[in-house]
Amino acid sequence: MKILSKLLVALPIVIVSTIGTAATPAPADAKLSTGEVRKVDLTQSKLTIKHGPIDNLGMPAMTMVFNAGKAELLKDLKPGDNIKFRAEAAAGTLIVTEIQAAN
Repeated sequence: MKILSKLLVALPIVIVSTIGTAATPAPADAKLSTGEVRKVDLTQSKLTIKHGPIDNLGMPAMTMVFNAGKAELLKDLKPGDNIKFRAEAAAGTLIVTEIQAAN
């Protein structure tokens, strides 16, 4: 009975401490990732990027599709463009929130 009462006290603490961790945005000073645009889908606001490691997401280099946080991020992009970008995880999807031309 004592163990059960301790669990009932601890459970709300665990639940409250995990609320809001599913969509943690990258810090403003987080390093941008590098990549090459492979495809741009303006109608669905998506782009395919062959990218290096995405440190803030703990993701290795690969090619994958991202949603654009804002459609205007895609307007000047074309396949073959080298970019620097910031991606964040939110609600089970990956979203590009910033794109810059790579120098």
